[in-house]
Amino acid sequence: MDAIAELVALLSPKRVLTAAADLEHYGRDWTRWWTPAPRAIALPESIAEVQAIVHWAIAHHVAIVPSGGRTGLSGGAVAAHGELVVSFERMHRILGFDPLDRTLTVEAGVVTEAVQNAAREHGLMYPVDFGSRGSSQIGGNIATNAGGIRVIRFGMTRAWVAGLKVVTGNGELLDLNRGLVKNATGYDLRHLMIGSEGTLGLIVEATLQLTDPPRDPQVMLLAVPALAAVMQLLTLMRERLPLNAFEFFTDVALKHVLAHGGKRPFEAESPCYVLLEYENRDAGTETAALEAFEQAMQQGLLTDGVMAQSEVQARELWRFREGITESIAQYTPYKNDVSVRVSKVPEFLAGMDALFAREYPDFEVVWFGHVGDGNLHISVLKPEAMTKADFELACGRVTDHLCDVLARHGGSISAEHGVGLLKKPYLSRVRSVAEIALMRQLKHVFDPHGILNPGKLLDA
Repeated sequence: MDAIAELVALLSPKRVLTAAADLEHYGRDWTRWWTPAPRAIALPESIAEVQAIVHWAIAHHVAIVPSGGRTGLSGGAVAAHGELVVSFERMHRILGFDPLDRTLTVEAGVVTEAVQNAAREHGLMYPVDFGSRGSSQIGGNIATNAGGIRVIRFGMTRAWVAGLKVVTGNGELLDLNRGLVKNATGYDLRHLMIGSEGTLGLIVEATLQLTDPPRDPQVMLLAVPALAAVMQLLTLMRERLPLNAFEFFTDVALKHVLAHGGKRPFEAESPCYVLLEYENRDAGTETAALEAFEQAMQQGLLTDGVMAQSEVQARELWRFREGITESIAQYTPYKNDVSVRVSKVPEFLAGMDALFAREYPDFEVVWFGHVGDGNLHISVLKPEAMTKADFELACGRVTDHLCDVLARHGGSISAEHGVGLLKKPYLSRVRSVAEIALMRQLKHVFDPHGILNPGKLLDA
């Protein structure tokens, strides 16, 4: 019996896919930079089946690429070298809710929005949120330590994982932390798995901490006259208001969103925009918001603004920010997802703005991000006349310059999408030789056969 026939016997003919369309669909993520070429797609429905797949992969020396919603932007879910893609889309059950612990236990393939909806049914909130909530999966979110639009208040995915079940590269099942609030029994292996990009283990189940939803969230969109004013505005608003989100985008980004529908929010164009959300706790908060707006106007930090008057209007204002990625997808953008300390953002923005103007005057650059937590997304759009090969070469030079600026500011080449394939060549620019050596040793401990997402994050 050949290897694929054995895999079919482990699962079923319907859950081992080899058709060309399936290989292309499951073999890539949102980067679209690599040609997918997996060997097959496996669709397990239980932890036992995941373990069986790992044992099969060890026996046949086949690499495994774990696959969630494939919404990542670093090539972490790409299968381009005959790997087996293990998709968790059929492991999508919500396993239980604990009202005392205020936790939700789910399988890895549960979509983020489904987790949010389940929490809402119990009067609670799963606060990690981003534009791909309708297609990203919890397993992938954990594997990349996803951030999103409300990190300024609620933190990254890491802060909300109370327990994990993970299948290692030996096929062993680890039950990590088990939902405990306090656990001082040595190394917390749960946190090694969070952000490991599927290179140490396959996340199969998670226990997620929930919290109280913000009361009466209010959304404002502000027109800002210059990049330098954005962080001054953050300082002012954070002093006055309980912020849930503080998002930034440029007029270039807004134009791409509007090309897909909608009306310009203000009559006059502005170089920059800030979308903020705050918790309207009482009448005093409303007064503070109006006073902060007036003070910002007086200080020249904004030129116009609008406050949502309904949930429908709030969603429309959020669309200006959350619609950016989808609106530029047709241009095959080269994306950099970087972070610096919040206090370093003004210097970093100024440095990068000058760099692009000087080195890449013919490239359209779309800036947006979660500046309230120091995370910026820089998308370089491919000129229509430029070949893909020339564009990739030019973008490599962009990232090389970017790393120089990041190094000066102590920043990170990847804030929330992981390293994957795209950022791997630059890892040594932001992590020390000693750190990378330890990462390699950890990889060997958890994946001694080298089958788990090889070539991602670290060289195979």
